[in-house]
Amino acid sequence: MAITQRPFSTEQDKYLMSALARQCPKNNLHNVDLPYRFSSWAFDNPENISLWFDENQQLVAWAALQTPFWTIDYVCHPEQESHLHQEILSWADQRAQATQNTLYARPAWFVMVFSGQNNRIRDLENAGFKCQSDVGEDSWSKVLMRRSSQTPVKIYEARSGFIVRPLAGESEVQKYVELHQSVFESKNMTLDWRTRTLQHPGYKPDLDIVVESPDKRLVAFCICWFDENSMTGHVEPLGSHKDFRQYALGRVALSEGLRRLQSLGAQNIFVETDNYRNTAFRLYESFDFQTIQDVHVYRKDYETE
Repeated sequence: MAITQRPFSTEQDKYLMSALARQCPKNNLHNVDLPYRFSSWAFDNPENISLWFDENQQLVAWAALQTPFWTIDYVCHPEQESHLHQEILSWADQRAQATQNTLYARPAWFVMVFSGQNNRIRDLENAGFKCQSDVGEDSWSKVLMRRSSQTPVKIYEARSGFIVRPLAGESEVQKYVELHQSVFESKNMTLDWRTRTLQHPGYKPDLDIVVESPDKRLVAFCICWFDENSMTGHVEPLGSHKDFRQYALGRVALSEGLRRLQSLGAQNIFVETDNYRNTAFRLYESFDFQTIQDVHVYRKDYETE
């Protein structure tokens, strides 16, 4: 079978990439929230993304070096994975080395893989990636969690003076970016990235939840994503400002986001988070999310000059 490869080209490619992910949702950690990831500044350089097509010009695999997340995201059609997976990892390795001394470089790249994806794990290890589940103090593993629409959403109301509402469009993006950067102690979120999320066809303004303090500051957020084809929701990202965490505003924002997803008819709602050692894990458990997949984190280091 003749397979051709090319870099990311146009916005239409994003639709092809999303459609491929939806064809095999159980194989992928990210499906519904791809509009968020596809809006990142990694896509500013088309060379950071590669697409593979079969002889009928059908997309069968794609991969992206997502610098803001430090991850290599990829999707491969199950029928093609046995002979394409290693090629995908080889491309990612070459691209990671090519980005050295650029703003897209990272000293380490990570791949998330479900614990039962043994063939992927074998290929990752052969390609020099190492599992981070048991490496001492810095051990890292994740989970994919799901909650059913059959479970009522617990309602948490904000304290008097705080307002829970959707983001006020592009006029409020800068305030959101400043909050996001503060919450995650990182400059990875940018004005352009956040603006692009609002412009994506998959974006639903009513699911972009923020909490406003009595002094008119944005202090918490919960962005939710919804796919009408699968009637599935996804939470990404969620956070609250450290100076306001005693008010449990993240819980308040999540409650509102989940309620709105249910009102749209979401049958299942997913979230990815670190495992039981993480505060977020306990928060999602309290909202009746259950772990459905253990996620191994694989790491490969790269020398930087």
